[in-house]
Amino acid sequence: MGKHHLGEFEEIVMLTVALLGNEAYGFAVIEEIETRMNRTVSIGALQTVLKRLEEKNYLISEFGEATTSRGGRRRRYYQLTNTGITILEETQEQRMGLWKAVRKLGFGTAH
Repeated sequence: MGKHHLGEFEEIVMLTVALLGNEAYGFAVIEEIETRMNRTVSIGALQTVLKRLEEKNYLISEFGEATTSRGGRRRRYYQLTNTGITILEETQEQRMGLWKAVRKLGFGTAH
């Protein structure tokens, strides 16, 4: 992975965007993370990470149609880029390599 580093929250956000597919917009991402991770997420923290991930070219976004239920405002939808997918795959490989190594030492096994 070299110069690329993915923080824990960045990884969670990217995985959630992948999971939500075409429905990956801010509030949906927050709801999914809070439900699956039992973790509170502020909109400010999420927006900061989404912007950073776009700057790194791991995500792209586009606006959806304006809706009357949102007072004419449009949702911003996110999706992974090919670079983002590659970074997630590399991160998974690294983490699995660490888990395999510590299991060889007996960590994480029933005693």
